[in-house]
Amino acid sequence: MKKLIIAAFFALAATPAFASLKIGDHAPDFTAPATLGGKEFTFHLADALKNGPVVVYFYPAAFTQGCTVEAHEFAAAIPQYKALGASVIGVSHDDIATLNKFSVSECQSKFPVAADQDRHIMKSYDATLGFLTAYASRTSYVVSQDGRVAFTYSAMDPDEHVGRTLKAVEALKH
Repeated sequence: MKKLIIAAFFALAATPAFASLKIGDHAPDFTAPATLGGKEFTFHLADALKNGPVVVYFYPAAFTQGCTVEAHEFAAAIPQYKALGASVIGVSHDDIATLNKFSVSECQSKFPVAADQDRHIMKSYDATLGFLTAYASRTSYVVSQDGRVAFTYSAMDPDEHVGRTLKAVEALKH
């Protein structure tokens, strides 16, 4: 029932959200408990940036309809991100036990997801869902290797996040 209520709210709140971090801003560094394929580890943005740009995408809640669609789309596109030298991390308020399952089933063990239970990451990225600050808005950032925001996109509809972030990562190569 809880997931149905959350899904109904997200359907009603499907208006675009607006990220406050601007292109060129320093992306806040963060460290968080994360999981990839059900295996827990500590994710550190600064370490990931040593290997190339990072797509940091925020989503409201694991196992909700839009978040499942978005996770499947990111999972399918991981070979393209890797070919461009980029990596992906999803971030939500969910606990690590929930994300262990989500990382295997919905993310298909292709990319990590991080637990932001105290919401400090989503707040530092201005990625909270309006007055429902317990949830992240659906916001995607591309962080360049120098730690700056290279691209930002916010929309509750999950359909364009992968395509737009791939184009932004590709533009960094040129």
